Amino acid sequence: MGEGAPGQHGDQESRNPEVIVVISATGNAQGGAPSDASAGHGHGGVRRQRWPEWVPAAAVASSVVYAAVETAWAVAESTVPFARHTPYSPTAQLALAALALVAGAVCRVAGKLPGRWGRRVVSAGLALTVPVFAMGMAALPAYFVTLASGSGPESVTGLVHVLLSTALVSCLVLVGLSYRRRLTGRCPRCGSKSGNGSGYGSGYGHDDGRDAPVRHPEASPAPPRTRKAAYLLLCGLLPWVAVKTVWTLGGDAFGVTAEKWKESNSGGSEAVRALAAVGVDVTVLAAGLGVFLLTGLMYRWGQVFPRWVPFLSGRRVPRLLPLVPAWLTAVGLSVYGVVLVVYAQLAALGVLPAPEPDAELGATPAGTLWLAAFGGLAFGGLGFGLLLASRSYYARTRPVCATGFDRAGTEVERPGTSVTGRHGPAAPGPVPVSPAGRWNGSARGEPSRAKRS
Repeated sequence: MGEGAPGQHGDQESRNPEVIVVISATGNAQGGAPSDASAGHGHGGVRRQRWPEWVPAAAVASSVVYAAVETAWAVAESTVPFARHTPYSPTAQLALAALALVAGAVCRVAGKLPGRWGRRVVSAGLALTVPVFAMGMAALPAYFVTLASGSGPESVTGLVHVLLSTALVSCLVLVGLSYRRRLTGRCPRCGSKSGNGSGYGSGYGHDDGRDAPVRHPEASPAPPRTRKAAYLLLCGLLPWVAVKTVWTLGGDAFGVTAEKWKESNSGGSEAVRALAAVGVDVTVLAAGLGVFLLTGLMYRWGQVFPRWVPFLSGRRVPRLLPLVPAWLTAVGLSVYGVVLVVYAQLAALGVLPAPEPDAELGATPAGTLWLAAFGGLAFGGLGFGLLLASRSYYARTRPVCATGFDRAGTEVERPGTSVTGRHGPAAPGPVPVSPAGRWNGSARGEPSRAKRS
């Protein structure tokens, strides 16, 4: 970043009360507060952040644990629910264990960037295993609601199966992401175009970004088209929320009376019964939290803590803080919603057998189909809305390795980005760093400037 006119730095510091720390190429902090870079973390005083290098090993470990647990359950003939009243068979569990080992082998090969035939095997293996294990994490939102409400899980083995599937899918997706970036000549860590096309780059503009600090873009809202599409998907919640609200307020719908609905929830926790007493269904409340998360993903206050958040106001929101729950919730909701909507339509046409009405609720056969359709629209709408919003958030907040330096040792300006990392650069030249990871003026629309060491 080039030097400004005389006096500009002083004006900038007077507007921004934060202390600007300058890190030299040797990793020593000059002036201001002490920096972690001088603590000797990693190469040249820089803490290493090489998740593309360790995630294949994590995927292999997850696959081995998954296969061992599924095999033990199959041998012991333990009950692991696939659906509410349908458990996995021992044969299916052994098949999942074998497929998990295949996924681990694929991740092991992917970490070495194989030749042409190896690349085809890796691509086919990831395309096969990710959807299969994603089906196993479809019940994650349901378990989250029961645990958060204090009711406890319906099946401990089912909860363990969902958590194992979630961990394995997360590792597989990260392996696929870094693998894809390396194939296209981009940095596996940040996705920026590398200098030599090898994936780690040694050319101008991206010089070994594995050990460099990262540059975060300024806070920005999602495009209007994305927001409109997300709100349209959220409309799928309205019929389902309306029916649940009618029941909790004492009305009847689809052959289900308010008394029957309360009896079916009598086994829940005190919190569930207290909410039902005031007309609030716990699942509707959980859906409201999902809507809150989706909204934060689309606006600036999801990237910079707003003023009403104590002690964190003005700080940058860690991007994984909203992304991880959004991804984990969205996948399960989307899969479950699509299954319900497709099944309800096929059952109404007579292609598939109609579901048996719940004896506890007393719903009519037609009402059961409508409830399945409403649930599918609600879960699918919220799930796909979260996927859409999280995809936009991921693209708008994606940091890049701060490795662009000119020959004079001054950092090169990159439009729309500001340095917010806390560690020194791997390449020569100073990088302005703010203590505690504060948003360096970006939230106020002020560009960050570099100083010469």
